[in-house]
Amino acid sequence: MNISKRRRGVIGCVALASVLALAVSGCARGGDTDGGGGDSGDGAAEASPGITDTSITLGITSPLSGPTAGPGNCTVDGAKAYFGEKNADGGIEFGDGKTRTVEIKAYDDTYDPQKALANFQQMVSDGVFAAGIGLGTPTNRAWREAAIDEGVPQVLVMTGDPLFSDRNESPMQLGLVPIYQQEGAAFGELLASSGEDHKVAILSQNDDYGDGYVEGFKDAIDGADNIEVVSELTYEATDTSVDAQLTELAASGADVFFNAMSITPLVISSLQKAQQVGWLPSWFLPSNTSSPVAILEPGGGSAFPGIYSVAFSQSAASPPFQESEEGKAFLAAIDEYTDQDGVPAFPHCVWSWIAAATLEQAFAAMEEPTRDSFMEALMSIQGYEAPFMLEGSVIDTTVDGKPAVSDVQVQKYNGKGYATAEQFG
Repeated sequence: MNISKRRRGVIGCVALASVLALAVSGCARGGDTDGGGGDSGDGAAEASPGITDTSITLGITSPLSGPTAGPGNCTVDGAKAYFGEKNADGGIEFGDGKTRTVEIKAYDDTYDPQKALANFQQMVSDGVFAAGIGLGTPTNRAWREAAIDEGVPQVLVMTGDPLFSDRNESPMQLGLVPIYQQEGAAFGELLASSGEDHKVAILSQNDDYGDGYVEGFKDAIDGADNIEVVSELTYEATDTSVDAQLTELAASGADVFFNAMSITPLVISSLQKAQQVGWLPSWFLPSNTSSPVAILEPGGGSAFPGIYSVAFSQSAASPPFQESEEGKAFLAAIDEYTDQDGVPAFPHCVWSWIAAATLEQAFAAMEEPTRDSFMEALMSIQGYEAPFMLEGSVIDTTVDGKPAVSDVQVQKYNGKGYATAEQFG
């Protein structure tokens, strides 16, 4: 830890030592049982928990330790850096005319759904105004219903699960990143358009994350005579090795490998195992497990004829990003307010910065210090060109069934970073 870094603002970090369920009560917090805020008696709306005239508190549960700690910490750190700078400048002006600082309370769930649920219960006890941004499909699902019951916004979560963008099923939720089906479809469309015959092997996480990617991919190649799925296996998110699956998939003779995997160490070991058994297909990797520095370099990604991923934001590792004034400001804030060591290896730090900028848009539009006013403002953002979005990508929270970001570009690894892939091959 860099103990010389200044900690301006009111940003905190909370670690849970237990996953015991904690009793929560909306009635014990200002009588706000519906998450909205009633009438204070003088015509003004009663403030929801977690917001005062001078501050607002946000909660983030994410894997801060364990095998997914790299991207998990980045989901917190981008927001910490963004609001750290804003707080240092005096805070953010809200739609009600008051200027507030933003406090972040971060909780470690180790990618364990039960810990994530316990973390949310702790957040309610701690009096957060809203929660979200954190990484993980099973972990965010674990407290979705509790968030609805408590009337606590669960927003801009980093899961491509379409459930979080369904306004009827998830009235207090909103996803940030493109849905998994969309990423999978982008791969399938690129491959099908190649005009060449390809055999595909698939290894997917045995949950909604993996299912979504595979569903999108298969839908996109449906009817494409040049694409054949010759082998398909799954793994559990708790597995520590997928060597057996890689060996079996290698025997299929597939020239394309679709690896719908969210566990960083397993992606690295998959790259290494494929080389050990002499299998060198082209790869499709999800956006959250395709980091050049943290995954492809240690995994030996340059050995393969092509590694493809998708993106909606700029990469902090790219020279143009680092040379731009905005990129320099981002890296300076990351260095100032987080424990990231140099340029972040995972895109989630940039995504979290984008999420924080989107939250500021909502704060500036909410006219009352209530969760209802916040949700109304958040769900009304359209055409917002957030920092570091790729050209053509914008924030739009107004479409039922879609997350805040719904544009992706397929990119190909070039040995150092990624470049837009106009075609497969």
